[in-house]
Amino acid sequence: MGVVIIGAGAVGQLTASFIAESGTSVTLVARRQEQVDELRAKYLTRVNVDGTKTVQKVASTTKLEELPRQDLIVIAVKYGQLKELYKQLSELPSTVSLLFMQNGLAHFDEALRLPQKNIAFCSVSFGAQLIDQTTVQHRGVGACKIAIERGSSDAFNDLLQLRNSLYPVELVANAEQMLFEKAVFNCLINPLTAILQVKNGELVTNKQAFLLMQTLYREFTEAFQGIEQTIPFIKVIDLCEQTASNTSSMLADRVQGRKSEIDTIAGVILKKALASGRDLPTLRTLYHQVLAIEESGERR
Repeated sequence: MGVVIIGAGAVGQLTASFIAESGTSVTLVARRQEQVDELRAKYLTRVNVDGTKTVQKVASTTKLEELPRQDLIVIAVKYGQLKELYKQLSELPSTVSLLFMQNGLAHFDEALRLPQKNIAFCSVSFGAQLIDQTTVQHRGVGACKIAIERGSSDAFNDLLQLRNSLYPVELVANAEQMLFEKAVFNCLINPLTAILQVKNGELVTNKQAFLLMQTLYREFTEAFQGIEQTIPFIKVIDLCEQTASNTSSMLADRVQGRKSEIDTIAGVILKKALASGRDLPTLRTLYHQVLAIEESGERR
């Protein structure tokens, strides 16, 4: 089977590297020809968690429509880029399988309007950082969870059958619940790291940051029944500790002056809470703080 990965950022490159290492043909679709040229000349380098390097040869292009028919397309761009991709994806054969790797819940219903017979969603907890256009650093081992929302799991075997302890893949039953749980983790960690400008681990070691995270968690338990069972607070602490040296995607967006995914993560969760007659006042405050920072153009 051939796998196409749309999005040559950190998540896309890390995923491409592990799939290519398994022997499967991989093509990366990047936005800029400059990056494609570098990938063709230098290949794709993964800096492993132990500091060693793994180099893989992958195909690359900027033109999805010029590729021969592929079995599986992994969409690893941020939510903001999905709008311009939906039309292209809708024109692909219905037999092409699609796997979406976005944060948040905003894309869930949108993706299911596409005509493809096999559609799945992915939630990742590994750490990845782009070093340059052809090098990605694996900054922490974490699960890649996949949930099939439409069609057969067989269509996603290239990923489901990866046997690499550095990139553990897990099949879960409920895509919407999986994305919701990941969004809750993101809400508890990302806005705080972006506003306080701290790495994930400091949310545990900094007393005031930890109290803020606890307050957020209490609000979630009041707004959403069963959170204590599906996401016990110890799991939040564990994730912060496991990714202690990581810069969250939202903090990275602030540093780079980019628009973050605060709307697709926290915004959707806030709407979900309001729909059930609940509010999340601390999260709402953080949400507007992040938006204010983005509007002002402040980076540091």
